[in-house]
Amino acid sequence: MYVRVISKTLQPGEIDVRLGVCADESYALGSRKHPQSRPFGHTGWKRHAVAPEPGARPEDLEPIALGWGEQFARSLGALTDSGDAEVALVLVQSVEDLDDEMSKGIVLSARLVAWLAIARAYVDIDQYIFHACEERATEK
Repeated sequence: MYVRVISKTLQPGEIDVRLGVCADESYALGSRKHPQSRPFGHTGWKRHAVAPEPGARPEDLEPIALGWGEQFARSLGALTDSGDAEVALVLVQSVEDLDDEMSKGIVLSARLVAWLAIARAYVDIDQYIFHACEERATEK
């Protein structure tokens, strides 16, 4: 899980200053991931909530996001309200066992939803399903 800020006008250092927090990961407008890649058309800024243990569910990361505090959420909201950026909480989930009910779905608590409202952030969910399909031979 991470908070992502996207801006077409601000550089990463400017976002750091406006949020009062340094990014865990960022890239600048016009920079390239690889020399042969196209330049980024926007600045990207991320603050990661790192899983406490392998196999943690997204809701296990909520205390970390809430621990960033209301002031950080207010700063994110002010950045969004200024029109200089958009903010998202990105949840990444890998599902490897389709029979395990606990490995599917994501629950957001009322406290996290309230934090997201203050931050003016939307939720972006990336789910990856890893499933070994049986190959069946067709007989004629």
